[in-house]
Amino acid sequence: MRKSKKTDLISTYLGADGNIEGTIEFKNAIRLDGRVKGKIFSEAGTVIIGETAVINARINVDIAVIMGKVNGTIDARKRIEVYPPACVVGDIQAPTILIESGVMFNGNCSMKAREVSSKKPVSTTDSVQKFPIQKKGNKKTDSIQKVPIQQEGQIRADSIQKPAGLKEGKAK
Repeated sequence: MRKSKKTDLISTYLGADGNIEGTIEFKNAIRLDGRVKGKIFSEAGTVIIGETAVINARINVDIAVIMGKVNGTIDARKRIEVYPPACVVGDIQAPTILIESGVMFNGNCSMKAREVSSKKPVSTTDSVQKFPIQKKGNKKTDSIQKVPIQQEGQIRADSIQKPAGLKEGKAK
């Protein structure tokens, strides 16, 4: 089942005959069907690059939906969706990326969520978990042990179970 291309209500539109050189800053959603050279930026908006669009820009938005030609870096805080007949030349980065069959993509792809808060992220190797106080004889001691903390998206190998009836051995 194909996911709908509909995102937010479009508040700004650049038609196929439009031509912009410079920086575009917007809120909500913008649809671009013309030519843009420069930067496209939004703190919390969606950019929709239409099939007739030719974009030579650095794109930094919440959500990017691409159906036209993009030459440049795309950095999205939530997701990037690329549908045919799109042609993307450049690096893309977002926690969620969808590239449909029929798209031409030439660049690097990174699926890392960008750190939004100013708090230091939790490290899985330096995490310390404190266990309850244990009595040894008449003394009370704190038991401190280093343990890795599972972060979202990680799977511990020892938590994976084989399906019933699966036999070990080599594939034929």
